[in-house]
Amino acid sequence: MLYKLGIDLGGTKTEAILLDDSLNVLERKRVATPKENYSKIVDTISNLVSEISRDVSDFSVGVCTPGTISKQTGLIKNSNTQCLIGKPLKEDLEEKLHKKISIENDANCFVMAESKLGATKEFDFVFGVIMGTGVGGGIVINGKLHSGRTNIAGEWGHHMLYRNGNLCYCGKTGCVETYISGPALEKKWTLLTGQTKSMPEILSEINSDAGKKWKNEFLENFGFGLANVIDILDPDAIVLGGGLSNINFLYSEGKKSVYDKVFSDLVGTPILKNELGDSAGVYGAALLN
Repeated sequence: MLYKLGIDLGGTKTEAILLDDSLNVLERKRVATPKENYSKIVDTISNLVSEISRDVSDFSVGVCTPGTISKQTGLIKNSNTQCLIGKPLKEDLEEKLHKKISIENDANCFVMAESKLGATKEFDFVFGVIMGTGVGGGIVINGKLHSGRTNIAGEWGHHMLYRNGNLCYCGKTGCVETYISGPALEKKWTLLTGQTKSMPEILSEINSDAGKKWKNEFLENFGFGLANVIDILDPDAIVLGGGLSNINFLYSEGKKSVYDKVFSDLVGTPILKNELGDSAGVYGAALLN
């Protein structure tokens, strides 16, 4: 039996899971991510693999990580866990584990998991959306990841909404991520009200004058961002993940905002909430092999 071991390297936690060949969970563990220290991240992943694979001999390893591997250099790029950028994570882990591994970014792992086990398992062409600390995306076509020529397919969080708009960590301006990620939305609330509040606190004031203005701008940017995706890809379904996927109005008013902006007389693309929650990344990592 070939067991499947998945690692989800998140911004705050790193999770490991071990599945049998029927995808039953045999073991699972979470620890805090030392997100400021690259060498400690490598050690954390290596230790988790050793711990949860101690009773099995033949297993594959997949890793879900923020950012992606450059096909040109083999180094991590485009990661919002910035200590990973420019590092040979795959090479270092393989050396530490004495084993070949697969690595994909968090959005790709998310959409793989939802396509095989979750909300979009009935659809052939799926666009997966991550909306949380950052904004990312991934594409699955007929059960296989579509990564693109340079491993950036699906990165809708870094297409431009506004020329000369908000500055993004990627060095460009106007990126979707700078308008509809969690930190961007909290920053917008502060600009509107002068108050610093968390997302749950903001949502509790959604019917105030400031709340209505904040919500309308959020819906407008969400609508333009995903309408552009539909215009270019025309997927069978879109599935939302990340912390902001729990905002209920995205599946009603948000969907309408998207549909109003799509270049078609017929729009019916399902926009679905994920079924696997924050476990999607670790399942997706395990399913890479």
